[in-house]
Amino acid sequence: MKPPSSDWQNYHQRLMKKLQGYRVLTDLTVLTALDSIPRHIFVPELPLEQAFSDSAQPISDQQTISQPSLVAWMTQLLELSGSERVLEIGTGSGYQTALLSRLVKEVWSIERIQGLSARAAKVLQQLNCQNVHLRVGDGYLGWPEAAPFDRVILTAAPPQIPKALEQQLSEAGLFIAPVGNQNETQHLLRGKKQNKTLVYQQLAEVQFVPMLAD
Repeated sequence: MKPPSSDWQNYHQRLMKKLQGYRVLTDLTVLTALDSIPRHIFVPELPLEQAFSDSAQPISDQQTISQPSLVAWMTQLLELSGSERVLEIGTGSGYQTALLSRLVKEVWSIERIQGLSARAAKVLQQLNCQNVHLRVGDGYLGWPEAAPFDRVILTAAPPQIPKALEQQLSEAGLFIAPVGNQNETQHLLRGKKQNKTLVYQQLAEVQFVPMLAD
């Protein structure tokens, strides 16, 4: 991995100032955690200005690293206290994983692409994220032997919420996921259990890469 440029801190500070100006981002704990994560180390091939822009950027294997404001907002929607066990579907670059690791007890993250998972593992190790468990596999199956999870978050969009993942959520858990086909409107949903049934609230239109099965 290329050593960080001495210029990155200026770009990072500008990004954080921009995020702090968004009214929807109200959780200072999330923003403080994000401030500790230099985004450029997840996309070392990109120019610093692009790496620190508040926009999604391409990574390898036709995947993307999500825009920081969306990562922060989705994390905020999880309503974290610090004691949670979280299942993440779609490790990708590891950017969302790193943020979660700063805010929860443990993270289990699944990625179907071997190369992406291996690359994310190196970056997460560099950031000393010791409470993260990584697996290469089918996200639709989840991680049943580690269930139940207090939170489940998807960073890729399935056509509909996989039942196996719903079943791995604890009774008091929260579920955050983009849902919809790639070429159609996708919606970010948040689910809470009511009488043992997950009830979803539609929050916003979004655009994520599709969640694929092996």
